Amino acid sequence: MPISLSNRVYWDLFEERAESEQVHGSDSFDVTWLYPPRLGRGFMRQMELRKGIDLMISQYQLYDNIIIQLPEREHPIEYSFVLAGSFKCGTSCSIQAGQYLLCGSGAAPVESTESSTEQILELNVHIEPEQFLAHWQHALEEITPVLPSLIQSDSKLYLTQTGTTTLFMQTAVQQILQCPFHGITKRMYLESKVWELLALLIEQEMNRSLKQHRSLSCAHSLKPDDVDRIHYAREILLQRLDNPPSLIELARQVGLNDCTLKRGFRQVFGQTAFGLLHDYRLEQARQLLEERRLNVTEVARAIGFANRSYFASAFRKKFGVSPREYLARYKNSA
Repeated sequence: MPISLSNRVYWDLFEERAESEQVHGSDSFDVTWLYPPRLGRGFMRQMELRKGIDLMISQYQLYDNIIIQLPEREHPIEYSFVLAGSFKCGTSCSIQAGQYLLCGSGAAPVESTESSTEQILELNVHIEPEQFLAHWQHALEEITPVLPSLIQSDSKLYLTQTGTTTLFMQTAVQQILQCPFHGITKRMYLESKVWELLALLIEQEMNRSLKQHRSLSCAHSLKPDDVDRIHYAREILLQRLDNPPSLIELARQVGLNDCTLKRGFRQVFGQTAFGLLHDYRLEQARQLLEERRLNVTEVARAIGFANRSYFASAFRKKFGVSPREYLARYKNSA
């Protein structure tokens, strides 16, 4: 059964340990909080890069699942990248390794987060909206409609968005984790990477918003019956991962011509039929590797990849690590 703690009690436990045992880095702005031994083992490394911009790197493993009860509060702009493990935010949001969470500023209600007993490695950034506006007020119109989600008044509920970490994001995260500098150069370097990651997140959200807008606009040109048939075609594809039909065969099964089916997939789902199948296969592969019942070759075969080298290349391109490395990570954390 999970342990439930208020946010105040949770952080009091860190401060209790800090009074008797604190890790001091070479830089005054870089402070490491050791995890309370009654809860787990590990650390949270907190860096104030400038007033209103905080970077935290957390690596820990809990002895029991812990639910942190959060009060009503003002919420800053925040983003997190999970490199290992997973956790739940509120009632409907969860994030796991290879994903990010982007939160806007605004009012946060009473809510909770839940962390499991698997090993967690997370990079988290808080940016006060005043700091964001101080840098980018002149460019506000350029990033709408994403901006309203990032900058909201304290009277409006803050919004959240999750997504898959891209290769460029992974690179910036690793550069932060392996920062070779000290003192002022370290502070400048890390802050530049914090803004780089936020830029990549905003770009990703702008592209997502544009795709959704195009999909909705284009979908109006399809008959309702055509849209239903295209959704049915998707179901058929996902049911036949190991032996998918050809495009012509798929079109025949759902009662469309192949041109309408190709156009429909792009309009409704924002990608080709087999682009969608390819992404779904890789997601299934990731889940099978996490279950640790099959080896890499068996997973590749189970999801319809005849060529193991191609499977490994496609998996690395999507998740940033090879299937073998991903499998080893979950074996070690089990």
